Amino acid sequence: MRHRVAGYKLGRSSGARRALRRTLIKQLFLNERIRTTEAKAEAIRGEAERLITIARRAREASEAEQVAARRLVAARLGGGPEVVRKLFDEIGPRLAARNGGYTRLLKLAPRLGDRARMVLLELVEE
Repeated sequence: MRHRVAGYKLGRSSGARRALRRTLIKQLFLNERIRTTEAKAEAIRGEAERLITIARRAREASEAEQVAARRLVAARLGGGPEVVRKLFDEIGPRLAARNGGYTRLLKLAPRLGDRARMVLLELVEE
């Protein structure tokens, strides 16, 4: 029984799932929109919104808390600093007036190869 087990397995092992989630979130922040399957988009949407909230709240924090927030996001995403820089310097301030709902899912036509439901996951413009 899978009672109270959260998250999507996506047919992958835990390491592959973690790598996929990190890659999709980084691409969302760098390109501000990605085209992916509905299951993958729903799997990363919550975590991406939490990271944006961390970036938003860091604007009013002390300098030590800002550094801690950047390190927390960098640890969760892994990789280079350009994603963290864009999240904190561009995306966070742009969405500072919003109280959540930073992403939008737009349904697209099914993928031709396997009829998988495709969506466009994008950051809300504001």
